[in-house]
This record gives sequence, structure tokens and C-alpha cells, in this order.
Amino acid sequence: MLEPAATVIRMCGGASAVAKLTKRDVSRVHRWTHGKSRGGTGGRIPTDVQQDLLEAANDAGINLKPEHFFLPAKPKARRQ
Repeated sequence: MLEPAATVIRMCGGASAVAKLTKRDVSRVHRWTHGKSRGGTGGRIPTDVQQDLLEAANDAGINLKPEHFFLPAKPKARRQ
């Protein structure tokens, strides 16, 4: 399962719970964790879902934050 989608889904109680929160089919939610070569989103949660998911998670008492939707930035190589 690819990140950050796997973490967000786990935080929200699993794919079925996220499907209910976002009014999406559970198969669509699973695709967020698959690579693009498999028809997935490469671990990214679609932007049109993020706000709805944040609001639904907040209403459900889940401590989901915008930064959970992104991987940490890779450190830039220093020039010498």
C-alpha cells in the first residue's frame, strides 16, 4: 500500500469507513493505495476528496490534518 493514502485510510478506520465518510465506493478508496501502473493514484488522495475527508474526520473525532495528505519533503542535496 502506498503512502500517504495508506496512513490516512488507516487513521480513518479503514477503506470501508473512508468510503462512507467520502461517499465513494470502497474500490475507489482502495485505488488510492495502488500504483499508477495498477490503475491507482500512486498513494495520493484526490484533491476533490481531501476537504470532505478532513471535515468528515473532524466530525468523527479523528485527528486528521492537511499534512497527512502529503509525504515529507525530500531534503535537497547541498552544493559544495
